[in-house]
Amino acid sequence: MNKSTDTADALQAAAAPTPASDETQLAQQAAAGDETAFTTIMRRYNRRLFRTARSILHTDADAEDALQDGYLQAWRALPSFRAEASLSTWMVRIVANAALARLRKVRGTSVPLDDVMNELEDRSAVTDAHGNSPERAIAAVQLRELLESRIDALPEAFRAVFMLRGVEEMSVEEVARALDIPEATVRTRYFRARKLMREALGSVVDRTLRDAFAFDGARCDRMVVGVLAKARAEGLIAGGHHQD
Repeated sequence: MNKSTDTADALQAAAAPTPASDETQLAQQAAAGDETAFTTIMRRYNRRLFRTARSILHTDADAEDALQDGYLQAWRALPSFRAEASLSTWMVRIVANAALARLRKVRGTSVPLDDVMNELEDRSAVTDAHGNSPERAIAAVQLRELLESRIDALPEAFRAVFMLRGVEEMSVEEVARALDIPEATVRTRYFRARKLMREALGSVVDRTLRDAFAFDGARCDRMVVGVLAKARAEGLIAGGHHQD
């Protein structure tokens, strides 16, 4: 059997929508202290939740700290999860609030989520995205960094919506629920954010969104290990479920 085909099939399966019953089962198992279940949850949603934190905070380090805080808060709160929203949407909300808590520390003032989402600060973004490099790998990295910098430059009111709707491809309903704003507001902010991005980058946006703010490999592993270590210290993990 072709190894590359097997790898592609595995990646496709991992990216497939998660059945609600599977999410609920994982949540119940993790709430009971099952380390393997929560590890599965973290690896499944690490990228989406990191992007959520990163859309509110301006450094990877702060976003990772907020993500770890959010994971621990979510684990403690799992017994109250009622599956009224999807698990990922529920966790996006928790991580967003964890990121806002860190933002409050930086600013030294209260920063409610709605205030962050309504702070309209116009920022110009003019970037020439044309030009082909003979070193495609280097060009791809540079292009991704450019895209990430333009997302960072979006007004705060648009950035989280763009990250969740455009990069993570969540539905309008999911984004509205996660950020606690009306669906019409999600549509308006996403439209304006895309307009700003297109003005800055042209057609390159759609071709590179999937690689922006990657959170896999060593970074994913580090987050899982860090959260599990703190969870063990808090007694969130039941006996007999240790995973190396």
